[in-house]
Amino acid sequence: MLLAFINWRMNKKYKGVVVPMVTPLSEDYSLDVAAVERLLLLFRQHGVQPFVLGTTGEASSMPAGLKEEFVRAAGRMKQAGDVLYVGIGSNCLADSVEAAKFAYGAGADVVVATLPSYYTLTEAQMEGYFERLASRVGGPLIIYNIPATTHHTIPLPVIDRLSHHENVVGTKDSERSAERLAASLKLWSGRPDFSHFLGWAAKSGEALLGGGDGLVPSTANFAPALYRDMLAAAALGDAEKVGALQALSDELGNSYQAGRLLGESLAALKRIMGKEGLCGVTMMPPL
Repeated sequence: MLLAFINWRMNKKYKGVVVPMVTPLSEDYSLDVAAVERLLLLFRQHGVQPFVLGTTGEASSMPAGLKEEFVRAAGRMKQAGDVLYVGIGSNCLADSVEAAKFAYGAGADVVVATLPSYYTLTEAQMEGYFERLASRVGGPLIIYNIPATTHHTIPLPVIDRLSHHENVVGTKDSERSAERLAASLKLWSGRPDFSHFLGWAAKSGEALLGGGDGLVPSTANFAPALYRDMLAAAALGDAEKVGALQALSDELGNSYQAGRLLGESLAALKRIMGKEGLCGVTMMPPL
């Protein structure tokens, strides 16, 4: 069974370690382009891919012009073999569609979208929203489930129905539910046309050994080799090594997340990265 999972992953474009990249900022809140370049080089050296304008990247606090500058910079720095993921989440469908078209034009390979978070939505409304979005963006789309920020859980049957849309290529799930993870892997681990990424770092090893396609761990901003090695160990079925790497992931994650709110943990993450010389510590207000 494990070999079957490995074979599915080998044939997929959207797989592996995807880093939810911080947005490096100068003290005047402008984009620190030199730090962007350092981070993208670090990721490339370790065989992991960038996801810009996600939760870790403070995208909800960014002005449109800064977002576009970041996407252009990331697209400009792409090299052969790179896969660029770009977040387009918004409370406005038209804005998300416009952001997607801009991202594709600037070099993005796939866009990633959350649900709008202002109104309480029914399942039918969630499904209808993503159907409209997928039909209008004109390219590959990943559905991002993160109830900690959107205050919605996208039901798995909704995602499964959407997974058959020609533009929906995967899901990124940051919900902390062991039951949901097990059900997701059962649904999609054998799908050659649909990828499952886990954004819950504490279950990274379990997801990979269970047939998941990839991880989206914020700790990879400063420790990408850890997750590259975990992916390789999982592909070989080396559960002991995966477990050891998971323990290290937990330790590093706790160093900036334990006892902190999400926004506070992102500031602590940048402080760690600042000590490593990777980027500055400036956060976009209100964080």
